Amino acid sequence: MKKFSLMRGATIALATASLVLATAVSAGASGTTGKFNAGAAKLVPAMYKGITLQVGSDATYAPDESMNGTTMVGFDVDLINAIATTLGIKVVENNVTFDNILPGIADGRYAIGNSSFTDNAKRQKQVNFVDYFQAGEGVYAKASSTLKFKKLSSFCGLKVAVETGTVEQTDAAAVKCMGGKKVTVQSYSTQTEANVAVSSGQADVGFLDSQIAGYVVSQSSGAFKLLGSAVNVAPYGIATAKTTDGKKFAKAIQAALKVLVKNGTYKAILKKYGVQAGALKSSQIVLNGGH
Repeated sequence: MKKFSLMRGATIALATASLVLATAVSAGASGTTGKFNAGAAKLVPAMYKGITLQVGSDATYAPDESMNGTTMVGFDVDLINAIATTLGIKVVENNVTFDNILPGIADGRYAIGNSSFTDNAKRQKQVNFVDYFQAGEGVYAKASSTLKFKKLSSFCGLKVAVETGTVEQTDAAAVKCMGGKKVTVQSYSTQTEANVAVSSGQADVGFLDSQIAGYVVSQSSGAFKLLGSAVNVAPYGIATAKTTDGKKFAKAIQAALKVLVKNGTYKAILKKYGVQAGALKSSQIVLNGGH
């Protein structure tokens, strides 16, 4: 969870990897494209108008952002395109390494960072963030499982499958147990392998970002179910340059998001990808990090 550099590594899939997003990601689906709004558009600084704005994304994180052949797809992709329509601007996604996105905003390569960034104080020193979603850490198990999950101590006595290098790996390993129990953290190089460990019974539960857990379950044809509610919930933010115009542009993006919430486009996009549990209210779409 929380998209630090080590988190970026898996395109989520089960044994049906070739079907990932095949039925759910048609671009421009009805109700998800947005509509021009003059009030929001007038907030866009002149330097961002009349050109194609470069967007930095790391497309390895379905259903947020991933590749379907040569096309980038995901709820983040649909959302930034709907924002662009609302503001009357042009954008193009660039599939780049996650660690290069924020530096790329700082040096002018990208006008927008759109890659499920957790909005935190450290990153706010580098960029402005417009919060648009919230995610936590989620847990899933085989559909036949009778296990319950309330908090991380629920892992005591269990085998927990995680992707190597993730915050979930660190968090699961840090759980303190009583009565001689322990958490057995089983780390896999890809999320696909972690999913297989759960489906085969090698692990009791899988532990990953909450909306990705929901996606894994939705793509499992009934093999998996979610356990409990997300923990360690935090907002995701769309990033812009930490400049005067960058802050103005962030305010325009914030205004566009509020328009999309009001007209139902935001909800439709999240529902399309099964991530509506992470939706924010209009009052929660805030700008952080601006100076």
